[in-house]
Amino acid sequence: MSVRYSKYLSGLVFISDVLMLNIALYLAQYITSGSLYTHNTSNYFLLTNVVWIALSALSKTYKIVRPLVLRDNVNRLLITFFNHLLIVFGAIFFLKIEDISRGSNLVGYGLFFSFILASRSALFFFLDYIRKKGYNHRQIIIVGDENIAARLVTSFSHHPEYGYDLADFISEDQILKMPEDKLIEILLSKKPDEIFICYKQLDSELLKRLICVGDENFIKIKVVSDLILSNNYAQLVNYHDVPVLHITSHPEISLKIRLLKRSFDICFSGLVMLFGAPFFAMLLLITKLTSKGPVFYKQERVGRNNKPFYIYKFRSMYTDAEKAGPQLSRDNDPRITKWGRVIRKTRLDELPQFWNVLRGDMSVVGPRPERQHFIEKIVERTPDYKKLLRVKPGLTSIGQVHYGYAESVDQMCDRMRFDLVYLQNMSLNSDLNIIFRTVKVMMQGKGK
Repeated sequence: MSVRYSKYLSGLVFISDVLMLNIALYLAQYITSGSLYTHNTSNYFLLTNVVWIALSALSKTYKIVRPLVLRDNVNRLLITFFNHLLIVFGAIFFLKIEDISRGSNLVGYGLFFSFILASRSALFFFLDYIRKKGYNHRQIIIVGDENIAARLVTSFSHHPEYGYDLADFISEDQILKMPEDKLIEILLSKKPDEIFICYKQLDSELLKRLICVGDENFIKIKVVSDLILSNNYAQLVNYHDVPVLHITSHPEISLKIRLLKRSFDICFSGLVMLFGAPFFAMLLLITKLTSKGPVFYKQERVGRNNKPFYIYKFRSMYTDAEKAGPQLSRDNDPRITKWGRVIRKTRLDELPQFWNVLRGDMSVVGPRPERQHFIEKIVERTPDYKKLLRVKPGLTSIGQVHYGYAESVDQMCDRMRFDLVYLQNMSLNSDLNIIFRTVKVMMQGKGK
């Protein structure tokens, strides 16, 4: 793909999304009724198309921007998809479109989501591949501080999928020695697609002029911060015409991500508890018959914003296992019952925590909740742990998949590092991936 065709990509994605929506609806109609189209469903097809086009235009789900981040695009798609679902179902109810079955709706949306997710994944894979091969690249010029420019060039060299080729670099010293018009003449002669400005002391008048030149010549102007802040996060906030960079030591989780995550938690936990009720009853009975004591075990843990709550599990240890004080489990732990070893290996002891998820104490995926006693020990060694207390703890986590039950504070610190990475990349897509890997651990009995 050549660069000159890139401007058509968004339009093609937009059209293909609409086509996939209609293909999914027609297939669903055929699967559920044996007919591709009937006169009675014309209003339904018109409704779904109009709503999708409007929502897609507002959320810009068809926009493919650099750098390629599939997670961000999928998150926008999910928000648009669920909004579309709610609006269409609401319209069907209020407009009394009775000729569309629930089965057809579910099959149609299931197919559409599968089509659109597969197409985005294929598109991102294709763009990533061809850019690594040297195609579909953008010519860029970097202007300003050498040290900042060097960091930027290093980042681009480590990520060829960004698709950037450096056409020229103009240092601050060179800028100071040439007239402004000469600088602009040099920039335009290189015919760049984007100009990255790396200033420590920004010349506001020059920046304004460059922005105007960029707008007039369809060149993107990007300003690179000179702040070197490890493990920190930045967000640009506009106060009318004053852009402000908000920097924090922890990531800000957007409202839409929190709402989507909570909606998923409620739906997923409700379905597990509803359809898994017979299995829960069987585990309850076996736990009761294999050792003396209560079926459920509860323990105080620390949740979001340091709020304590009680976590629930199927009991896997003998009663009074911690009468000597808080202890971590270990291999061949004599406190664990024979049945307890089975349910801990398969993580079945964690299933009652779906009740914690429904209550809002926990999320399906998130950092594992710890006791205050161990939190204090972890914070002494790794203060970054406090960042994890800004989100709801989870029934499972990427750290839990790798480590299972930690046997020492050192292992708890190692597990925490995985959870910090999750915190930076929180999305429904990553949650589904962690759930899949957790199920794999359960089926293989590799938990500990």
